[in-house]
Amino acid sequence: MSLKNTLRGTGVAIITPFTSSKDIDFDALGKLIQYNIDNGVNYIVSLGTTGETPTISRDEKKSIVDFTIKIINDRVPLVVGVGGNNTQNIIEGMLDIPEGKVTAILSNSPYYNKPSQEGIFQHYQLIAQHAPVPVILYNVPGRTGSNISADTTLRLAHECKNIQGIKEASGNMVQCMHILKDCPQDFLVVSGDDHVTLPLIACGMEGVISVAANCFPKDFSDMVNAALENNFEKACQLHYKLLDGLDLLFVENNPAGVKAFLAEMGLIQNSLRLPLVPLSSPFHEKVKAFLKTI
Repeated sequence: MSLKNTLRGTGVAIITPFTSSKDIDFDALGKLIQYNIDNGVNYIVSLGTTGETPTISRDEKKSIVDFTIKIINDRVPLVVGVGGNNTQNIIEGMLDIPEGKVTAILSNSPYYNKPSQEGIFQHYQLIAQHAPVPVILYNVPGRTGSNISADTTLRLAHECKNIQGIKEASGNMVQCMHILKDCPQDFLVVSGDDHVTLPLIACGMEGVISVAANCFPKDFSDMVNAALENNFEKACQLHYKLLDGLDLLFVENNPAGVKAFLAEMGLIQNSLRLPLVPLSSPFHEKVKAFLKTI
């Protein structure tokens, strides 16, 4: 089955809740997953960078995936993040993916070492050869320090059968349009940037993998669904209703913003693992103020 059909709509890049002692708060994680499913999110994305994966051990990642599968209970698809800047480590990490329970893996472009476009191509080509499920590329130059060009994305889409989609967060609308214009018909293209999800759906994207859906699942999912149904009047109303909140999600770092919202909503403790710290007090006050408006 094509990911373009299976993962259409809103995927939530779920955060990893921690206790005050920095252990994984599985009780809060279960409640958050349920909250998102109840409010219309189409699928769960576990262990993305929003989940603070650089600070989570391999054993903890296994526990999170197993727990998430149990809570989801086959109600919505599950995508699991398996990324990094060491190709061999990613291949080894994919061995932990439970067979038959994960729809796809999401893998960010290598960060810091900034490979050439040919290096990026060969990196993903090898991952695709070893992946037990379809691969979704993740292009986020603001975090990785390098861009997956439209040409490289299209080359991977056409030459690697197991690469079946991309989460595009380059912020480059023209690049996104070239991908949409020339990708295979069943290739999934979704936004990786909450702020521009609405215009990117208008250009032809099939939805979003969202940070905002953690704390605004109903409004954000309704916005995405309205846009996908070409009801842009309703979609615009919801987009502008949430816009100031979207700004606060990313004002310092991700996921400090979304964790501040979720803590104020009583869903999690406002705890992050270093080097990330909670949202600073002035912005946290703005979070409180925004919540009163919606």
